[in-house]
Amino acid sequence: MRGASPGEVIVGLDVGTTGVKAAAFGLGSSWRRVAIREYPLLAPAPGQEVQDPATILAAVAEALAECVAAAGEAHVLAVSVSTAMHGLLALDRELRPLTALITWADSRAGEQARALRRSGEDLHGQTGTPVHPMTPLAKLMWFARHEPRMLTGARWWVGLKEHVLAWLTGSVVTELSSASGTGLLELATRTWSTAAIEIAGIRPGQLAPILPVTSQLALDAGVARRTGLAAGTPVIAGAGDGPLASLGTGAIDDGVAGLSLGTSGAVRVAVAQPRVDDRRTVFCYALTDSVWVVGGAISNGGVVTRWAGRSLAPDLRAASGPAADDALLALAAAVAPGSDGLVMLPYLLAERAPLWDPDLPGAYLGLRFEHTRAHLARAALEGVCIQMRLIVDRLADLAPVSSVRATGGVFQSPLWREVMAATLARPLEIVGEAEGTALGAAALGLHALGLAPTLGGALALLNAPEGSPALTVDADADLVAGYDRLRASIPRLVAQLDGTARLFGADPRG
Repeated sequence: MRGASPGEVIVGLDVGTTGVKAAAFGLGSSWRRVAIREYPLLAPAPGQEVQDPATILAAVAEALAECVAAAGEAHVLAVSVSTAMHGLLALDRELRPLTALITWADSRAGEQARALRRSGEDLHGQTGTPVHPMTPLAKLMWFARHEPRMLTGARWWVGLKEHVLAWLTGSVVTELSSASGTGLLELATRTWSTAAIEIAGIRPGQLAPILPVTSQLALDAGVARRTGLAAGTPVIAGAGDGPLASLGTGAIDDGVAGLSLGTSGAVRVAVAQPRVDDRRTVFCYALTDSVWVVGGAISNGGVVTRWAGRSLAPDLRAASGPAADDALLALAAAVAPGSDGLVMLPYLLAERAPLWDPDLPGAYLGLRFEHTRAHLARAALEGVCIQMRLIVDRLADLAPVSSVRATGGVFQSPLWREVMAATLARPLEIVGEAEGTALGAAALGLHALGLAPTLGGALALLNAPEGSPALTVDADADLVAGYDRLRASIPRLVAQLDGTARLFGADPRG
């Protein structure tokens, strides 16, 4: 809570994987109010990660109502919507869910993704979305194989954005940004891909019309009564959470990458036109029609150090309670940078960028008798940072990356900040948690309303000028050199296992 009550506010609605954040921002002031509601990620069967659509909407209603009540007499200009990308949900003609919301984390479509990769069809290049089980395209292929009646019988196949917009406004529509993360959008035309739709096995009319991200819809009267908003309040179609996170952190200028690291992580840079690298290792999603975000996401971020704490140091967790993460990081900090040659490939969950191969297993390389659990803990943290560097290197092939703006709770730790800056070999600017997706949604909303001619100008109206880092961490030259050597050792360590593969009767070349 900051500042005196404003006269006008805009609400950034961030509907994520495990919770919703409704954030009201005062125009030209530092006034902010945030309401958060959480909901579970369900695992009804191995490989399935789903959510209850009704539970999500109930949480959205509660968060919006709390946020609007906190704004008091202030005039709410609009609600601008961000949602998690890559979800899939079937609706009937009355917009009732026929399935759970199948989230990006769901891996049931692994075989379909593998088959698509083997087909030689360059859908990654055409759509900007990697061929991976996370995508709605692969999930639809799974339904074609396992539930064909559902596939053809559903009136609509939508994502989380369409579900939320339909509830808010009564209209079944999507927008360019969320559509660009489905694997079903043709980048060249900004329309649904005929080839991808045929592969998915659905009819074109089962997908929602695509609107510009700045489109304005009207808030439904019933939702207005439930949330305290005025009926007809503009609802800005908005964008996907990843591109809006880049906007919220101010990482939309040339040479600046936006990095977010929580349970998972991602690095992105903004470009003027859709681009995909020749090796097909990065995604390309829209922020607006003239600002596109290329990058890569990892599944194994802070979850890796939580695994290390649970598996390697349960005594510290039991003794330290809420400070368990700090205790593990203190253990890791006692080891020299580089973990005395120990390297972790942190593929504990089905990994995404840069290889987009969910079958990759995690491993420790270079393990020796002298290594302790402290080495194992530090190598886990360093392994996450190395994965982020691999993505940054791919991005640098497309656009210069001179600095990185980062957000995430892990960066409260000096160790995380130091290792990440040195591994990336670039200055790291740590920005606050508020400078994230909800702020990006609010800024896009102001731009959509015509109150700011540029996205950067919209951030300034929210008292969040671009380029205002809370903390800058310079990359230590000696550490940079050390982590360069550590990364360079990985191919040799992997190659040394070839003899072991032959010992067990396998050809290491596959």
